[in-house]
Amino acid sequence: MSGENFNMSMRKFLKQVGVTSQQKLEKAAAEMPGGVTSMKAKMVLSIEGTDLTHVVEGTIELDD
Repeated sequence: MSGENFNMSMRKFLKQVGVTSQQKLEKAAAEMPGGVTSMKAKMVLSIEGTDLTHVVEGTIELDD
């Protein structure tokens, strides 16, 4: 599990998650109505074939 293939594959997946998530967040921020100062966001990671569910929640502040 600590092999080079695993690390490269995981990094590729995480990069894809990061890039596509940022694009979606930017689009959502641009579509928010005026006067809204933040967005509450939640990311859920699950792995097929396991009982893993990892949730990350946070608030993203918008530009004034």
